[in-house]
Amino acid sequence: MAKKITLILNTSPYNYENTYTAMKIAEAALDRGLDTHLVASTDGVYCFLKGQAGKGLPNAAGGFRALMDRGLKVSL
Repeated sequence: MAKKITLILNTSPYNYENTYTAMKIAEAALDRGLDTHLVASTDGVYCFLKGQAGKGLPNAAGGFRALMDRGLKVSL
């Protein structure tokens, strides 16, 4: 049985570094072969909108899309 990790993200993509931190934790979990889930609620759902860009932080939608392509499961 594979080990599982679930992350909860409820802050907007560019006000805090929480989004970047969640991306890096998810990336590390996927690298280790964990069954990786992310639940986005409240302002966290804005991390998945196309066409947005923040200054000084990675593009949230693009970063999560790349992780989803690697197996990240997302619930909004």
